[in-house]
Amino acid sequence: MAARRWTLDGAREIIAEVRERTARAVAATEGLVTEREGLAAGSPTAVDLDERIQEEVSRWAREMEALGLDVKGVWLVDFDTGGGYYCWKWPEETLEYFHTYEEGFAGRTRIQ
Repeated sequence: MAARRWTLDGAREIIAEVRERTARAVAATEGLVTEREGLAAGSPTAVDLDERIQEEVSRWAREMEALGLDVKGVWLVDFDTGGGYYCWKWPEETLEYFHTYEEGFAGRTRIQ
């Protein structure tokens, strides 16, 4: 399957949806992480919660990929432009950064 190529306008049109879906996943995951705190590693409850956290993150990643985004990390997505990426990370309000293929997240610059 060919990668989707994004214009800035096209990416900004769906950023509200990306942010909304990510907010739901973050809230669900944070609740599970809170439950997990203080439990002994390897305990049945901890193992169950760890699996549920991973399932939530995986579900979010699949949703982002279905929208045509590249998932680069937890709550971090890129919009491939064909010459680099528009880059968004939770909890940013809007899509404001770009980086080249070579520079990656560390080389993000504000979109002019």
